Amino acid sequence: MKNILQSYARLLVNYCLELKAGERLYIRTTTLAEDLLREVYREAVRVGAHVEYELEFREQSRIFLETANDEQLKYISPLYRQAMEEFDAYLYIRAPFNLREGQQIDPDRREIRQQTLADLSKTYFSRTADRSLKRNLCQFPTQAAAQEAGMSLEEYQDFIYGACRLYDEDPIESWLQVRKDQQQIVDRLNSCQEIRYRSPLFDITYRTDGRIFMNSDGQTNMPSGEVYTSPVEDSVNGVVHFDYPAIYQGEEVQGVTLWVKDGYIDKWEAKQGQKVLDRVFQIPGTRRFGEAAIGTNYGINRFTKNILFDEKIGGTIHMAIGQSYLQTGGKNQSTVHWDMIADMTKGGEIYANGEKIYENGQFVL
Repeated sequence: MKNILQSYARLLVNYCLELKAGERLYIRTTTLAEDLLREVYREAVRVGAHVEYELEFREQSRIFLETANDEQLKYISPLYRQAMEEFDAYLYIRAPFNLREGQQIDPDRREIRQQTLADLSKTYFSRTADRSLKRNLCQFPTQAAAQEAGMSLEEYQDFIYGACRLYDEDPIESWLQVRKDQQQIVDRLNSCQEIRYRSPLFDITYRTDGRIFMNSDGQTNMPSGEVYTSPVEDSVNGVVHFDYPAIYQGEEVQGVTLWVKDGYIDKWEAKQGQKVLDRVFQIPGTRRFGEAAIGTNYGINRFTKNILFDEKIGGTIHMAIGQSYLQTGGKNQSTVHWDMIADMTKGGEIYANGEKIYENGQFVL
């Protein structure tokens, strides 16, 4: 286990974050990820960085949101603020105790917290867009996440480490090859202005004039394997159906269908979780799309109810309502960025400027 965590730490520090001597790194995780935190700390100190970290204990978030008064809900940690505004790198290691512990939280209290952090979130999106804040989101295997994925802890460990290419002889070289392969796709998409996703269940188009498709090669998410953009906000038209479950703050929504006209979602429906959709679409900015993407990681071949992995499943597309990515040229703003995933392996097609470039889950460039 120690060797694989050392390999994970080297990948995170040297490839994902490209950490240099003298840079400041802020790490957030839970006490369950102490073993990985130790190895990341060791590697970061070895390269000469300055490291600060925050460890969340069991049910900390639930206790805070249920117990805090309004003044406390509006308080922001000075260290967290400084990290988002001034630090050079930010690593968030997901290591959950319980993925359902927040389900009974009063939505109004959660909204107060989200609004409190809204301005700092804008800073975060701006700095991660130009990489003045080098961010990476990754996963440490815990029992809760394994159970959610329908796996034993040992199976889930293998799934995570395999998806991150940690079993490869040189994981960094493997991710550099992913970057090279995906750049061909990005170059083609960036030469076009209209993209169409079509399947037996939906047909939706969007424009990318003045926008950029990005090559997600493992530097901002580990693992990765996707190409993504932010559609021109008023250009999205049609109907889209997401057959994979969509998870929002621990609540599962199934069979989502969205009807879109000139970029605005004017009708929505879910086979399960309609009330969650109704609530989210009352939040400013959520009735426009902030992202449209194509999953390219064929090593992730099963749904695990973890968006860090699921949105990269090879043979899928996903679209996110809410906040755009500034680095792609997107302009939509929201406190929400919610990814929803659709299978393209059964008759799915993608057209770029009217030419078919993708069929049944595979590019045909």
